[in-house]
Parts: sequence; structure tokens; C-alpha cells
Amino acid sequence: MGTVTPRPQPGNPKPRLFRLAEHQAIINRMGFNNDGVEALCERLAHVRYRGILGVNIGKNFDTPIEQAVDDYLLCLDKTYPVASYIAINISSPNTKNLRQLQGVSELDALLGALKSRQTALADQYGNYVPIVLKIAPDLDTGQINNIADALRRHRIDAVIATNTTLGREGVEKSPLAAEAGGLSGSPLFEKSTAVIRSLAQALAGELPIIAAGGITSGKRARAKLEAGATLVQIYSGLIYSGPQLVAECVEATNM
Repeated sequence: MGTVTPRPQPGNPKPRLFRLAEHQAIINRMGFNNDGVEALCERLAHVRYRGILGVNIGKNFDTPIEQAVDDYLLCLDKTYPVASYIAINISSPNTKNLRQLQGVSELDALLGALKSRQTALADQYGNYVPIVLKIAPDLDTGQINNIADALRRHRIDAVIATNTTLGREGVEKSPLAAEAGGLSGSPLFEKSTAVIRSLAQALAGELPIIAAGGITSGKRARAKLEAGATLVQIYSGLIYSGPQLVAECVEATNM
């Protein structure tokens, strides 16, 4: 679910979602359009689904980056009782300055505050809800190593690699390539997988990596696991391959 923010917000102006069908890709600049965390939690209170439910949380677009931690803490407080795990989205390219939170000092402060609050909430509810960090694919080796150090230091439960990319490699000739937003789908596969490899080396198995980005076939899901991931997450691939992609991925990764 999500990404959800403390207050409702409309997201970026439409159109804000574009299919690049010839490339099995999507460009989006949604901008965390949602009805706010209170509305989300009210709806989830009535849901009868009993599987694993992850909730992605973020900051409002008009919250100064210096106060972003407050937004994440508020969303963590609200969603903790209704989530199986909570994903900390600091890597969307569609909220101004959001990726700045991946910097060394900003990330250290954010993860420290979230881990402290998670510990208090676990005591309050008698239930430990994991928190995972969702990172960008547009990172160099030094940045990845810094993030890995922060994940270990603050005992974060898992990491999602990766969000969408600002790059346009593989779709340069598309008439939609110039649209602002994050690129997902097939062209993201190599870049995202490279991040997983670097992250897996830096983490040395200390926490799970959830792979996302360009998984359009069972073969690609298996490649993510071989690169060092523990789990895979698909979205854009479902648009072009349909729900049978899930069965294909399960079969390929169980070989």
C-alpha cells in the first residue's frame, strides 16, 4: 500500500503516467497522491485480507526536508498496528529533494529515529513490525556502501532495491523519453540488478535484500536472487505480462 503521507495531497498534475509499450516500460511522476494516513488506516481496519501487507510511507511534498523525520515518524505511528511491514520510501524521484535523505547524515538521523520509535511501538503493541528501506537505482558504489553501513548500524530489517530511475537508458528513442518522472519496467533491470550486487557484497548477508526493478520474466526474477536478493517484488511487469508472471517467477526461482 502507498506511498502514504501524513496529510492528503493531490500529487503532481495530470497526465503523470505513461506507458512505453514498445520497451515494456513505464514513466510515472505520480507524486505520492493519496488521501492521507488517517484515511488509509481507516480503510485497512475493515480489510479482510490476511496475507502479508506492506505499507509504504513518505513525507508530504510541502514538508521541508529538514522536518521530514517528523512525517515518517507520524506515519510509522499510525500504520504500525495495521501493517505486516513498513517500507520507508526515501527514493522516489517525484517529490522534490526526497532523495537527499539518502545522504550520510540525513539517513543516519532518519534511521536512528525510526529504529528508536519501532522499538517503543513493539513494546506498546507486543508485536514487532519490520521496517525496510527503499533505495534508488541511481547510486554509485560509495553511496551504496554508506547506505549499507547505516542499515547495519541501525539494525534495519531489510532493504528494497530499487525504486524507479531518472535515467533513460534503453528508451532514448521513445517519443515519451523526455517526460519527467521515474522510469520502471524492463529497461531498469540491469541498473537495478547492479545495485543489488553491490549491496549484497557490502551487506554480506546481514539483512535481506528485496529486489524490484525490471522483473518481466521468471528468468529475470531468478537473476535477481543470483545477484544476492532474498525476495523479489514485481509491479510494472504485471502490466505487460499479467498475473501469470507470478507463477512464472515462482517456477523459475524454485528450480
